[in-house]
Amino acid sequence: MEAAGSARPLKIIREPRVYLVGRQAVDPQVIERFLTEHELEWSTDTGVGAEVLAEMAGRLCYLSYGKGRKSNREFLEHLIEVGHGSVLEHAAWSFLFTGVSRSLTHELVRHRAGWAYSQLSQRYVDESGSPYVEPDVIANDPALHAEWVEAVEVARRAYDRLVAGLERHYAAEPDRTLRRKLARQAARSVLPNATETRIFVTANARALRHFIEMRGSEAADVEIRKVALQVLELMRRESPALFSDYELVPLPDGGQAVRTTHPKV
Repeated sequence: MEAAGSARPLKIIREPRVYLVGRQAVDPQVIERFLTEHELEWSTDTGVGAEVLAEMAGRLCYLSYGKGRKSNREFLEHLIEVGHGSVLEHAAWSFLFTGVSRSLTHELVRHRAGWAYSQLSQRYVDESGSPYVEPDVIANDPALHAEWVEAVEVARRAYDRLVAGLERHYAAEPDRTLRRKLARQAARSVLPNATETRIFVTANARALRHFIEMRGSEAADVEIRKVALQVLELMRRESPALFSDYELVPLPDGGQAVRTTHPKV
């Protein structure tokens, strides 16, 4: 969606996007060598690398290769039931989050253990044409929407003027890339939290479960809850053995929240 305003039309984003871009692979030959050298027999019925690794790690704790709970799902669901969450830290995935605000990533990066982040840099990237993320509650009220657009446009015009003035200020700097960085890193101070950003994240299964439970709850901010629900949707398809215990419940505002009988694994 676009609205008229400064030199470039204002682009407004209302929904985030989550891309699952990376998953783990296993080396079956090395696994077989380990089993052979230690006189063990074991096979698994999952083709999901992260589930294989989590099961293998869990079975090492009990030296239960080939014993007890035969299926991967049965074994991993038991670990979740008893709260043996450290095993889930061996399973990891990588995602790209786009169409999210700086407000969201300020909250997201508070998830520290088990996470890695690489975020778009406002020091190097020109933000003069960047989109802005509008909260639903503002977008659905014409008067509030108009106020929001006006505030964003003021910030955008100020950013453009500051970048231009700062590039003149640093005109004596011969390195063009450095000159632009110096200008943008100072000018970004006027940009609002609504500025759209993109962030690459990698997280293990235990960290993802904590994120889904915290940010998918009815108490979470609406924007980050949307991201948590998209992550959950992807992970229930990607690794049902580790994420099938979640359910969605309707909320009065028309949204959904996450519930599980096995929190804080």
